[in-house]
Amino acid sequence: MTTTTPRSETGGATVHVGPLAEIDGGAPRVVSAGGRTIVVFVVDGEVYALDNRCPHMGFPLSQGTIRDGILTCHWHHARFDLAGGSTFDPFADDVTSFDVEVRDGEVWVDPVPRESDREAHWLRKLDEGLEQNIRLVLAKSVIGLHELGATGPLLERAALFGTRNRANGWSTGLSILTAMANTLPVLAEEDRPRALYQGLMHVARSTAGEPPDFDLDPLDTSERRPEMFRAWFRRFMETRSQDPAERTLRTSVAVGATPEQVADMVFAASTDHVFMDVGHTLDFANKAFELVDHVGWRHAEAILPSMIPLVAGAERMEEAASWQHPVDLPRLIAEADAALDAALAEGGERNEAWDGHLALAESILDDEPRVSLHGVVEAAREGASLVELSATVAYAAARRAVHFHVANEFGDWDTVHHTFTYAHALFQAMRRAPSRELARGVLHGAAAVYLDRFLNVPKQPIPHLARNGNGSGDLGLLLAEFDRQQRVDETASHAADLLAAGHRDELVAGLGTALLREDSGFHEFQIFEAAVRLAEHFGERPEGGHVLIGAARFLTAHSPTVRSAEQTYDTAYRLHRGDVIYE
Repeated sequence: MTTTTPRSETGGATVHVGPLAEIDGGAPRVVSAGGRTIVVFVVDGEVYALDNRCPHMGFPLSQGTIRDGILTCHWHHARFDLAGGSTFDPFADDVTSFDVEVRDGEVWVDPVPRESDREAHWLRKLDEGLEQNIRLVLAKSVIGLHELGATGPLLERAALFGTRNRANGWSTGLSILTAMANTLPVLAEEDRPRALYQGLMHVARSTAGEPPDFDLDPLDTSERRPEMFRAWFRRFMETRSQDPAERTLRTSVAVGATPEQVADMVFAASTDHVFMDVGHTLDFANKAFELVDHVGWRHAEAILPSMIPLVAGAERMEEAASWQHPVDLPRLIAEADAALDAALAEGGERNEAWDGHLALAESILDDEPRVSLHGVVEAAREGASLVELSATVAYAAARRAVHFHVANEFGDWDTVHHTFTYAHALFQAMRRAPSRELARGVLHGAAAVYLDRFLNVPKQPIPHLARNGNGSGDLGLLLAEFDRQQRVDETASHAADLLAAGHRDELVAGLGTALLREDSGFHEFQIFEAAVRLAEHFGERPEGGHVLIGAARFLTAHSPTVRSAEQTYDTAYRLHRGDVIYE
């Protein structure tokens, strides 16, 4: 039986371990206190107390070996400083240590850990996990920080780390982190730390072995006009001049340009050419602003320049053969763009009741580009807003995934993905900073959807109800399809069944679970986030359901995987909970 007495310096009860004479020179003594097991060692007359569970995988440290003040765990050879618990091997994390004292020949331990500031501890481990690219440490830190409600500091640390430690600029890891932060509210509670863990893991992977970025100072200038910075930035991006563009961007932020003015400047440059870098340019630029939303505008000057290398180095699709032959799409886009000025002036975006999403999307999907681009211009003339026009193009792009036939090569899913995520980024950018220049992106997106038409031959129909036909909806049946390869159409049917039964929120959360338990790649994270947010815009309209069905098909096509990332997370969670993993 454990004996306690209220004599701790922290005001709690110390725990009696036993006579010093029995422990000194013998086996270590293990006691239970405060919901944990503590091992007490006596070496050369000095008394030490550590958590008995190895922080790496939970093996009992009481079965370890001590030599020269180093405690070695025999399971994975992790080594720790006996006096403080710090690890010599970063993969293992530190052991919690405790104060001990000897009174009248008896050993007593204070069950309150020496390091009482748990948020500071987990933020420090987060830094180490990012720097060393150690998944288990990242998983443990995110579980600890999430439990403390410290998601904000976590995102801030990761955002700054990811931008400062990658000279090549914005990474897919930062996009994944941002996408997961955007979708946290719709995920199941138990999946939210998983989502952050996945984001952190990809940020660490994207920066591993990369050289750091070195900031350029803003200009020392009296210039304050946003239109001047806008002109400078676009000129430098046109000539692929990265350093001048960076100084322009940093200066605009430093002199007090508003977030909308800075976004307008960047988005204009990201649509100065057609469908830049198969859509990645605008997508990454939009994600950079969304990440700043999460961590605060005070970090804009640190984060936003990271996407300059991607804008400057982007492929310009008007130069690509597929955009010129057999149909000269850049010429058709230019003609439609010229007509768009008069259409917008006439319509004035005044028709708040415009409801032509479905009809226009069908034209974008099936008609020749001259017809569909004319349809976009006429919708603007009818008063449709640029936001709704961009949402319509995003919906049309999502339908390519709904109608995608598995007779296509597997790699063709990437083509669907590029167009949809570009169109969704355009939609979000239009909501943030609408402009005449950004409106060109609506035409670029519509033309890209046209180019993807071969992926819907033959055209897979939109499912209505699952095969049981009762409209009840069963999330378990849907998730079970992710355990087998290429259950694309079956998953779509279960998704439609859940929607028909009114379980939209359950479907969204279930797709999140399916995404996060896999070793998902960049495209899967993008598709999930874009589908969830676009479906939210359409609400209960059929278009929202179609978007989610398309996402379900895409995600299932890329499942199952080995699920190694989930295994690491599960290990971290069980360690946090106190499970005896080694048994």
